[in-house]
Amino acid sequence: MLFFKSSKPAQQFDPEFYQPVIRSSICTGEKTAGFKDKRDGRFIELCVLRTDGDKKEFLRRYGLEEAQVRVEY
Repeated sequence: MLFFKSSKPAQQFDPEFYQPVIRSSICTGEKTAGFKDKRDGRFIELCVLRTDGDKKEFLRRYGLEEAQVRVEY
């Protein structure tokens, strides 16, 4: 479970340089959320998603909608 205070404002990221991504392992099913640098493809891991609530918190924290987040395998 992610431990964020709900009173914190959403953090910002620069969509010109970073794409929100959820990486999902095809072997274990483990999911991690983060941002992928569009310039060099480097992935910046922010959190492990263990429940649907973790995913919702990631989206809320960064002001994203589900359609904006790409899933990579």
